[in-house]
Amino acid sequence: MSDDIPFDRSFDQGPGEVVQVSPLVRRLVCGNGGPFTFTGTCTYLIGRGDVVVLDPGPVDAAHIAAIRAATLGENIAAILLSHTHMDHSPGAALLKALTGAPLYGCGPHVAARELGLGELNLLDASADRAYAPDYEMRDGDVLEMAGVRLKAVHTPGHTANHLCFTLEQEGALFSGDHVMAWSTTIVAPPDGAMGDYMASLDRLRRRDERIYWPGHGGPVNEPQRFVRALLHHRRAREASILRRLREGDRRIEEIVAKIYENLDPRLRGAAALSVFAHLEELVRQGLVAVHGAPRLDGIYTAA
Repeated sequence: MSDDIPFDRSFDQGPGEVVQVSPLVRRLVCGNGGPFTFTGTCTYLIGRGDVVVLDPGPVDAAHIAAIRAATLGENIAAILLSHTHMDHSPGAALLKALTGAPLYGCGPHVAARELGLGELNLLDASADRAYAPDYEMRDGDVLEMAGVRLKAVHTPGHTANHLCFTLEQEGALFSGDHVMAWSTTIVAPPDGAMGDYMASLDRLRRRDERIYWPGHGGPVNEPQRFVRALLHHRRAREASILRRLREGDRRIEEIVAKIYENLDPRLRGAAALSVFAHLEELVRQGLVAVHGAPRLDGIYTAA
C-alpha cells in the first residue's frame, strides 16, 4: 500500500446487512473477510422487482441465503459476474440452481499467458474453473433488464477476463477488483498482466463516471483522481524496481525486502507476485534482462 493514494478504509457494513447505496443499488457483504478481501466480497443487487445480482461471491450458504432474503418478493432476473476468482464467482452456480436465473458477464477463466517451462501457477486455487456463463459479455455489450442498463467495459489486468460494468442511469461503474478504495489491486502472472492492467487503468482514467462501486470495501469517490494516483503509484513502483536492479539486487525476494516496508507477512507472497508482474512487463519493454523467460525465481538485471 502507498501513502500517495487516497485510500478510504472507513467501511463498517457487516455480513447479512443490506444497504441501499443509491436509488438503484443495494449492497450485501459476504462474511469472507481477510487480508486479500478486506471485510468481504461485495455483492450488488441492481434494480427493483426484477433484480440483477452482481458477483454473488464464494460458495457460502449464509451469503446466498442473505441474497435471497434481501430479494424476497422480487425476481432475480440475472446473475452478473465481473471475473472468475473464488471470492466472486462460485456462488453464482448455487444461486442459479436455486432461482433459475441465467449467468451473464465475464467469460470462463483464462490466464493472460501460457505457463513457462517448469513454472507453477501459484494462483490455481484462486481460479474458478467450473464457471460457465450462459451469456458471455464482451467489451461494449449491454445487459438491459430490471429497469437498468449495464454496459460491459473490458478491463484485463487483475485477470484476463475481468469486466467492469457501467450503470448509465446513475453515472456509476461497478469496478470489481480492478479499482478499489481500500487497497491496490493484486496483479499476478500468469493470471494477470501488468501491461494490461496499466492500459485498463488508463482507459478508465479517460471515462467520466462519477462513482465506482468495487468488489471489496466502500465506493471510490472522485474516481478519475483516484485512478491517476494508482497509475502514478505503479509507475513509481516500476522506477523503484529498476533502481534496485541498478544497485545490485537480482532476485525478486531481494527487491521485495527493500521496497515494501512494514509489510504484513501474510502479503509477502502477493508482493512478490506484484514485483514479478512489473518485471515481466519491464522485460517485455526491453528495460530489464533475464536469462530465459521471466520466472519468480529468475535472476534479473537492468538492460
